Amino acid sequence: MKKLFAIIAMFGVFAFGATQSMIAQTDSVAVADSSAVVDSAAVDTAAVVETEEATEEVAAPIEEESIHKELKTKFIEGDAGFMSLVAIALVFGLAFCIERIIYLSLAEIDSKKLMAQIEERLNAGDVEGAKTICRNTRGPIASICYQGLMRFDDGVEDVERSVTAYGSVQASYLEQGCSWITLFIAMAPSLGFLGTVIGMVMAFDDIQAAGDISPTIVAGGMKVALITTIFGIIVALILQTFYNYILSKIESITANMEEATISLLDMCMKYNLKK
Repeated sequence: MKKLFAIIAMFGVFAFGATQSMIAQTDSVAVADSSAVVDSAAVDTAAVVETEEATEEVAAPIEEESIHKELKTKFIEGDAGFMSLVAIALVFGLAFCIERIIYLSLAEIDSKKLMAQIEERLNAGDVEGAKTICRNTRGPIASICYQGLMRFDDGVEDVERSVTAYGSVQASYLEQGCSWITLFIAMAPSLGFLGTVIGMVMAFDDIQAAGDISPTIVAGGMKVALITTIFGIIVALILQTFYNYILSKIESITANMEEATISLLDMCMKYNLKK
């Protein structure tokens, strides 16, 4: 019986050991499978992220190209004849706007600094030095001051008449070309409305030729009409924005011119009193 129990105990030990080894192998296989699953999931996630990034990189140029293509298509659909006239109005209007903006930007100076330099020269009794400062400074303010200094010894009244007359001339130079901008602002929507009317006439001609009121025929003519109107209004809005900006710069320069004129007259009075 003792041998029997010993044999049973040995079989039990061997069976327990085999069971433990099988459990350990199963756990190692499960860990390997889980790590493989995690690695594959990470690879799939990285692939998805790379795909999304590539899609975003490609989407931007495709979107820009689609907008450009859409504008081109609408331009052609709006009848190239009238749309070309609207485009020409935009180009010429922008050309005049850019020219005025450059001119006015060059005409703007630090008027307070200029008047301080002139006053310093006049306090020292150097009228010619003040004239030299004005000659070496660009812009209408310096030109007006130079014209006033040319009559500086003749009295305040002569200086006032000189700067007033020359100031009106400089103001006209500032506004030169603005009438053309207003012309193109008015022309752009007018050309668009003209295309609208002609598009409606074309639609009625097509209806008359077909002998039936078809939604397709009416929609085609009305589409041409509305596209030309839309582009005409857009061009007018763009030019109007630039025109208002130009007017604001002209008003600013004109205000500085008037302030400089008053300062110059005050200097003239002080200079004559010292004499």
